[in-house]
Amino acid sequence: MREWLTAPGRGLDCAGQDLRNADLSGGDFSNSWFTDAVLVAVRLVGASFYRADLQSADLTRADLTDADLVKANLDEAVLRSAVLDGADLVGASLCDVDARGTSFRGTRFVGAELLDVDMRGSDLSDAVVEENFFEIKADDTTVVRGLRGTVFGPITVVEGDSAREVGGADLEAWVGARGGQVQVIPPRRPSR
Repeated sequence: MREWLTAPGRGLDCAGQDLRNADLSGGDFSNSWFTDAVLVAVRLVGASFYRADLQSADLTRADLTDADLVKANLDEAVLRSAVLDGADLVGASLCDVDARGTSFRGTRFVGAELLDVDMRGSDLSDAVVEENFFEIKADDTTVVRGLRGTVFGPITVVEGDSAREVGGADLEAWVGARGGQVQVIPPRRPSR
């Protein structure tokens, strides 16, 4: 693995592999496959996953601080209690993701798709969102202090055993009351 990490330009096929507790910090995993991989508690600080496929990967408690996840596919991944502080998720896809208790402090979500992402108990302090589909689940333990930018909504706010959809001006107010500032923009219409 160390030899591969120092040889740039090659994609790695780790689909279905169990790499738990490994330290792969700084690795270049651009265009690599981690579909169904077990990456529990793996250190991936500063790693690059440009256009990597992490679909259905288990990244529980993984440390992805300052990772490059530009255009990465994280659909159906488990990010529970992971750390993605300062990560770059420009154009990333996160659909049907369990991100409960995850730290996204200072993370950049630009043009990303967050659809049915469970972010209850997550920390989005100082994260930046720009023109994102932001259909997440949140609750009173989800931290949005300093969250700023533009999103397409709505989000689902879970309160006890009930849930309600919050969009438009109500979503702006919900985030604002918790120390963030987002503008909800209408979805783009297809050109004819």
